[in-house]
Amino acid sequence: MGIKIIGLDLDGTTLGTNGCLPDLNKVAIERAIACGVNVVIATGRVISAVPDDIMNIRGLRYIISSNGAHVRDLQLDNDVYTSYIDPKVIGRVVDLARERDLRLEAFHGGRAYIDATLYHDIDVRGSVHRRREYVLKTRNPLDDIFEFMLANSEEIENINIFFENKDKLEATRMIVNEYDDANITSSVPNNIEIGGVGSGKSKAISELLRILSIDRSDLLCCGDAANDIPMIELAGVGVAMENAWDIVKAHADYVTDTNVNGGVGKAILKFCFGEDV
Repeated sequence: MGIKIIGLDLDGTTLGTNGCLPDLNKVAIERAIACGVNVVIATGRVISAVPDDIMNIRGLRYIISSNGAHVRDLQLDNDVYTSYIDPKVIGRVVDLARERDLRLEAFHGGRAYIDATLYHDIDVRGSVHRRREYVLKTRNPLDDIFEFMLANSEEIENINIFFENKDKLEATRMIVNEYDDANITSSVPNNIEIGGVGSGKSKAISELLRILSIDRSDLLCCGDAANDIPMIELAGVGVAMENAWDIVKAHADYVTDTNVNGGVGKAILKFCFGEDV
């Protein structure tokens, strides 16, 4: 087996806690690309929120964004795969959010829109699992996000619902887990993410494997959260970060160092070049 393609989550994986790309990761990624390995970013972020550190990686061609709703070919400057949420799901989520007073974000057109009240709360109080500066820079507040979602229901990429109360989160999860026409996952402990039935990082990577005629046994994937588990299971070599959720580690073939200590770079050097750092 030789690694021909690598799928990399961003937050908690390829990026450090400050949202920057550790030097070891950059060096290893660019070395792999120079040797003909396809390196694919697979993130829950909208593409407009992917940092310059990533966009400036030499030779990077593919970015999977919005939890697999889009696969962008940077060289051709177009999407080679898209999967939107069914408008019927949008209607159900809006009804549920209004009924239960849920605060959420919606991704559309490569941009992230957020309930204005949630945006204000994060501005004033910060956020437990996300950097305040990141949210304020990448989110566009709307006074009526529900009407926005309904007006654009044909092309909503992803929905993030955030909770301060664990019981409310679990009660909501029980409801949305019954949606058989949507993809339900999480990237941080206090959120629920809803995507199209054809979305998900593993489905997007599977489409790239088909396009590039690469077998999944030649795939290396690295991640840290629940939304990374399917692609870690798909890969010939599934790698969890040392800082990953325990359930992610349970599905991985190997546990590398933390995101802060260049765990992605160390995994690439180990499995692509046989080098232990």
